[in-house]
Amino acid sequence: MHAPPKRAARRNTRPVRITVIAVGLALTAIPVTAYAGGLSHQAAPKPAAAAPKAAAATGLDDPAKKEIAMQLVSSAENSSLNWKSQYKYIEDIDDDRGYTAGIIGFCSGTGDMLDLVELYTERKPDNVLAKYLPALRKVNGTPSHSGLDPNFTKDWVKAASDSAFKKAQDDERDRVYFNPAVKQGKADGIGTLGQFAYYDAIVMHGDGGDSTGFSSIRKRALSKAKPPSQGGNEVTYLNAFLDARVWAMKQEEAHEDTSRVDTAQRVFLKKGNLNLDPPLDWKVYGDSFHIG
Repeated sequence: MHAPPKRAARRNTRPVRITVIAVGLALTAIPVTAYAGGLSHQAAPKPAAAAPKAAAATGLDDPAKKEIAMQLVSSAENSSLNWKSQYKYIEDIDDDRGYTAGIIGFCSGTGDMLDLVELYTERKPDNVLAKYLPALRKVNGTPSHSGLDPNFTKDWVKAASDSAFKKAQDDERDRVYFNPAVKQGKADGIGTLGQFAYYDAIVMHGDGGDSTGFSSIRKRALSKAKPPSQGGNEVTYLNAFLDARVWAMKQEEAHEDTSRVDTAQRVFLKKGNLNLDPPLDWKVYGDSFHIG
């Protein structure tokens, strides 16, 4: 059996980006590194009431938790906790989705890379990737590199040194993956760990109408257990969701290694760490990781 790719393949199930872009949540630079002493949270805003009171974390969208989420995904996608070094990443991993690139694995064959470059070009028309838009539109839905080779990968790396391109990657990640996962998780009454389980599922599977997309995974879980919003037990529901996720992963060869669930998310769940609080220890593809 061949080793699974470090970048997991995903489907062409991206929502269409509208003309007016809602800027996603910006990541706060929080040093949550491997074997760090701990996490530092942003100071909560002062309440209107006279007596000061610390605000509780809202979930995965708390800046410190979001940083953890990015490191967890990067451990599976890049075998590294240093997700911020991935803006420049680009390669064809032979998964029939063309080039895979950036912090969340935008693909030339699945539409989200096209959306990203269109956003970047709206904000900065004279950029090094703008000239590839006709080719990206043409290869969308295919594994082809037509019109992209031989210099697209070099120009992607150049663009990745531009803060505007990094911001575009952040915003598209939030719009397509992070924000929908957190919103649905909160609606289902699940906490930080559950919201991360949703996020990781959307990152890998997309959210289309096929049987292995996020919505179908969630529907499969709902047939087995009720979420807290419907009076169900959170741990029971999350186990059902992870079971459904594993089933979906096993439907494709590129996803057949389920360690990002079995030896990561499931480990946190078994420990009852529903708030995804450090220290965190997990394994992906046999590699061990730690956030202290």
